[in-house]
Amino acid sequence: MFYMTVLPRFYETDAFGHINNTVIAGWFEAAREPIFRIFTPELDIKKLTLILARIEIDFVAQTHYGQEVILKTGIEHVGNSSFVVVQEAWQSNLLVAKGKAVQVYFDFDTQKSDRIPDVYRQKLEALIS
Repeated sequence: MFYMTVLPRFYETDAFGHINNTVIAGWFEAAREPIFRIFTPELDIKKLTLILARIEIDFVAQTHYGQEVILKTGIEHVGNSSFVVVQEAWQSNLLVAKGKAVQVYFDFDTQKSDRIPDVYRQKLEALIS
């Protein structure tokens, strides 16, 4: 599992005084960076062979300004051409959000999904939580 810590910024709060729900999706995307590095260690966007097919987020509790949030990222399942990333957000030892993202190995020349090469598959499978 990968870990990332974020400190919520004031502008990420909403009218109710807690972190806006749209912010969590952005944090989860940023926390998937170590997964992206499996496919392109230098994070060259032109070499990244992944597309995002689906995200889902469950908001379990309110997230507040001024307290660090720990983001946990792992792999749930690896299929032929896609894999499921699982993520959690924790604040003050409380689970505040959890989610999943389906990433697809994609051939931009053919505009179709492709089988995940074994070299990547092995690295992803090693991360299954």
